Amino acid sequence: MGLDDQIRNVADELEIRNLLARLAQLADDGELDEYIELFTEDGIWEGGAFGERRGHASILAGARERRATGTSGPGSNSRHVITTTAIHLNGDTATGRSVFHYYTNTQATPVLAILGVYEDQFRRTPSGWKLAHRVIFAPAPTGDATK
Repeated sequence: MGLDDQIRNVADELEIRNLLARLAQLADDGELDEYIELFTEDGIWEGGAFGERRGHASILAGARERRATGTSGPGSNSRHVITTTAIHLNGDTATGRSVFHYYTNTQATPVLAILGVYEDQFRRTPSGWKLAHRVIFAPAPTGDATK
């Protein structure tokens, strides 16, 4: 692999890592119009206890539902934290596996409500890398996760 290929791989991985960070940040307190643009049009979000969503309209509806119920989003006192991410590039596609922590009660003493894994597939698009498929492996939340 030549230096140009190595530089491109580093740039691609950095873009994907930033995509993961933006997804978590926007889920917590960002604009959902910006959040949904991080997914491919035919994206799939398999959310464990939250079911499966396919395509922008369905994924956006799921995000709105989670906000309406106070599960996540502004005022929910929750936060997603992404850790130990491994990215594997393959041309214009990539896969990633990340451990995530979901905290509640972030206005006081944060409580780790869920510890799980994201298994992601990414696709390079004309406007950059996007999330094409996310599978969430985590136990169902117990108790009131909105505090």
